[in-house]
Amino acid sequence: MKKIKVAIVFGGSSPEYEVSLQSAYTIISSLDKERHQPVLIGISRKGEWFRFSGDIGKIKSDTWCNDYDCVPAVISPNRLALSLLLITDNRVSRESIDLIFPVLHGKYGEDGTIQGLAELAGIPLVGSSVLSSALCMDKERAHKLVLAGGISVPNFTTVGRDYKTDDLLQRATDIGYPVFVKPVKAGSSFGASRVLSSSDLISAVEFAFQYDDRVIIEENITGIEVACAVLGTSELIVGEIDEVELSNGFFDYAEKYTPQKTTIHAPARISADKATEIKDSAKKIYRLLDCSCFARIDFFLSPEGKIIFNEANTIPGFTKHSRYPLMMKVAGLSMETVVDMMIELALDTQSQPLLSDNET
Repeated sequence: MKKIKVAIVFGGSSPEYEVSLQSAYTIISSLDKERHQPVLIGISRKGEWFRFSGDIGKIKSDTWCNDYDCVPAVISPNRLALSLLLITDNRVSRESIDLIFPVLHGKYGEDGTIQGLAELAGIPLVGSSVLSSALCMDKERAHKLVLAGGISVPNFTTVGRDYKTDDLLQRATDIGYPVFVKPVKAGSSFGASRVLSSSDLISAVEFAFQYDDRVIIEENITGIEVACAVLGTSELIVGEIDEVELSNGFFDYAEKYTPQKTTIHAPARISADKATEIKDSAKKIYRLLDCSCFARIDFFLSPEGKIIFNEANTIPGFTKHSRYPLMMKVAGLSMETVVDMMIELALDTQSQPLLSDNET
């Protein structure tokens, strides 16, 4: 049986480079090697593309980018080629690929850029489309679409670099302290701050501007953070709801990937009815934002039981501490099964986002 050549793209020049390496290691380790042949494409922090042929442990330890294991490479944009171009000694050779599996978190990976490259090249893609990826990465536009769809979001405002200090301070006061300040387009809590008073607002906004040219200021929601893992395109499978229990602070980058004060409960410590309500909301948001293949939809759950949308992640983490694989595992789907299903969805030419009556 001919093996499917899965081009797994990892690394990248995003601040989430290190997370990408850990996620890619997990996904590569989970591939069914009897059916799938991994074609490993690493992108350095500087943005250099390489065909990596070394031991996958070097990806995990971030020693993969070296002269022995790497050959400069790019994905061919030729729609009739479906291949990787390898550049050695000023010569170009081709290596065929059957689909692209981007494991790139944040900028240049989760924002529609590599999805556009795959679409231009005519290569099947594991994950959401250009439009969906860009929408989900943009917290402002995602919030507006979800709110228009009838699901609650935190009160928020956004500003650009040309903001007026007095106006910004007034808008934050209108929302009410504490507030969260975040880059509009960034993941893994990079550039995010919890601000308790107006005296710290400007410094938090300037910090967020290190990661994007627009900043969102959000209402602090009292309650717990919960999430739902979604898998599928026409028909959707959902994992068990999880819950973040944080003893202090907020769920920042360090706690997401090297947890010290955080416990993830899966399933969440909520009623079955509330879990069902969250799953239904997740599926509705998945459709509203035109997601496909897989995504993790995050929420806040208030003490009164109100469900409030937080964000949608079209390439959630797959590290040993990540929530998406945990929620699927608790629902009875191993990482190996999930990866196999993702690949099958990408190869299924009939897998187009369809809105079914029972998911509106």
